[in-house]
Amino acid sequence: MELTAAQQKFKEDYIRERGYWVAFNDGLLKYSQAFLETYLRYAALPTRTGPLSPRMCELIYVAVDASSTHLFAEGLKVHVRRALDLGASATDVIEALQLATAQGLEGVNMGVEILVEELRAAGQDTSFLDGGLTAEQEKLRAAYTDRFGDWPAFANQLLRLSPAYFEVMTELLAAPSVTGALSYAEQCLINVALNACLTHQNPAGTRLHIARAIRAGASKEEILEAIQLTAHLGVHACVLGVPMLVSAAERP
Repeated sequence: MELTAAQQKFKEDYIRERGYWVAFNDGLLKYSQAFLETYLRYAALPTRTGPLSPRMCELIYVAVDASSTHLFAEGLKVHVRRALDLGASATDVIEALQLATAQGLEGVNMGVEILVEELRAAGQDTSFLDGGLTAEQEKLRAAYTDRFGDWPAFANQLLRLSPAYFEVMTELLAAPSVTGALSYAEQCLINVALNACLTHQNPAGTRLHIARAIRAGASKEEILEAIQLTAHLGVHACVLGVPMLVSAAERP
């Protein structure tokens, strides 16, 4: 694509400052430079003024691009490479992906609570949800609360409905801590982003992981930046659409 001298300088300055350039920027630069400049100022503000390290920002991008509610391969490839370039280890990246994998449990959490509500509405016996726990269930409850420091309603219900599933679920949720590359606070911040991002928007999960992040020592500024970074998923409309526009507008 032919760029003017001024546009080429803008591109070179961008690459020098950010370390990379993605193809759709060429189309925006040519057809809507003002919007590109506006977007870049907007997107850069959280990382420029917030407390999270560039490495941590990239790990959040990795998780939300890999998320089952987004699955954006092009962005994921960019951010995996950037994370490694900025000092993340391969294990850091794997753990971010493990956290994204566990996002699939959010459907179970929501479904279990609704199942209990509907069983009660149908007049079925749910007294088993209020009785005492068996010794094995007490052990599973202790393992969960020792690990996460809370006992949400879905956990209490799922433990009683399916102890075996509850046990393997807890193991999956704890998997990133087995290798231990990410701190628990970092795990919490990534989980905040996964639950708050526009392709998931899970208020209960966002609240749970914000509370955990606070208990883990994350500051309000760190939590806010993790939330702000998720807004960048919106630009993927341009990532997909602008190259299609360029191809159509400049076809022979």
